[in-house]
Amino acid sequence: MHALQNRAPFSSSSRGSNASGGRASIAAGATTPRFSNTSQALPRGKSVQMSAAAAASASPVVPVDTTLNPLVASVKPSKTMALTDLATSMKEAGIDVIGLAAGEPDFDTPTEIVEAGVAALRAGYTRYTPNTGITALRKAICKKLLDDNGLSYSPDEIVVSNGAKQSIWQAVLATVSPGDEVIIPAPYWVSYTEMVRLAGATPVVVPTTPEEGFLMSPEKLAAALTPRSRLLILCTPSNPTGAVYPKEHLEALARVVGAHPRLLVLSDEIYEYITYEPAKHVSFGALPGMWDRTLTVNGFSKAYAMTGWRLGYLAAPRHYAKAAAIIQSQSTSGASSISQQAALAALALGPGGGEPVQKMVRAFRERRDYVSARLRSIHGVNLAEPAGAFYVLPEMSAFFGAGAAAQGFGPVPDSDTFCRYLIEKANVAVVPGDAFGADSCIRISYAASLETLGKALDRIAASLDPSIYTRRTGSN
Repeated sequence: MHALQNRAPFSSSSRGSNASGGRASIAAGATTPRFSNTSQALPRGKSVQMSAAAAASASPVVPVDTTLNPLVASVKPSKTMALTDLATSMKEAGIDVIGLAAGEPDFDTPTEIVEAGVAALRAGYTRYTPNTGITALRKAICKKLLDDNGLSYSPDEIVVSNGAKQSIWQAVLATVSPGDEVIIPAPYWVSYTEMVRLAGATPVVVPTTPEEGFLMSPEKLAAALTPRSRLLILCTPSNPTGAVYPKEHLEALARVVGAHPRLLVLSDEIYEYITYEPAKHVSFGALPGMWDRTLTVNGFSKAYAMTGWRLGYLAAPRHYAKAAAIIQSQSTSGASSISQQAALAALALGPGGGEPVQKMVRAFRERRDYVSARLRSIHGVNLAEPAGAFYVLPEMSAFFGAGAAAQGFGPVPDSDTFCRYLIEKANVAVVPGDAFGADSCIRISYAASLETLGKALDRIAASLDPSIYTRRTGSN
């Protein structure tokens, strides 16, 4: 009875329509549903299915609308990922290719960290965590930032994410509005400009040169600022240049920043521990008057060789941290519970990552010295000495441009073509500088063994021999 009463809105007049007649008659308990004679002989469910199929067959099939969000068209795919994937596929095909494109340490994650992850699994730490990270880890991050960087935060000003990349994206999205401008010194990490575009803002690229040590001057920063400037992105130590901003240089930039009412700073410090003396890392937020304006990003991927653990964090004034946390709560939610337990063990290794990390840093420095010397031995290469991270960005414009060509390959007009030449003819994968806003350069990662690096540089040098390679017209 209740079922019949609930269907009362179907009136006798509505039962006369083709669209609702069958449903109304069935609901009212009618013995003769308003279907064709053929369907009356079948179970009612079957006849409904046949009617639906008949209707579908009578409808014209039209192409599906494959339109994408226009923002997607404005974003370039990552060339570092593309070249790394290409090198991997070539290896799988049996080609002896050397991949020096990826920004990934070749070392194993330190044993203490791995054991903490295993223990977490065995202890059942496999559930969701709080959105911004477990309290113990956020407190440990606060202690690390205070001890190592002179930055004072409370746990509710820390947002633990699935990698520093996510932390950067959430910081951009939380602070930048459509129509804003974001200042980005070039060469820059490939994702900065694309994240800004995805946020509906405009990247304002400020070029730097090897002669400047790839450091943006305060004068260049001041010249780039407008009333629409909202964010300055600094990466020190830098990917892709390896440049480390000295304290005095950062203080000069801070004076420019402090005079602009809307300007915030996103300080990407993911390579903090991979710094070679006499260079020293300085956190921008620790400079006088800069704490309120700075969003600091760091993580565990690079220094601790934890790329696959996917764990980074944002430290920022509560207003910005809360906004980033809201974004995260509606996208990925909290980071891996196992990775967070492992990160506690990483931070417990001590300042600078302790001996396990410093052992890796010593190896990186030896590799940097070797790669730099080998590149400088190639006539026409201009290299600014990297002071951190594990990349070199040699200026190679003598080898591409007007008149540049390779035997059996053809003209080499730009860095993109030059890198294609190296992977096809020398079987060495490196990244073209145009991906970083520096088309005159290429990026080489020395996160590989000395033996592998030596083999790669032998191939590069041989492929640039004047007997088979013609340099750019007018190059010395």
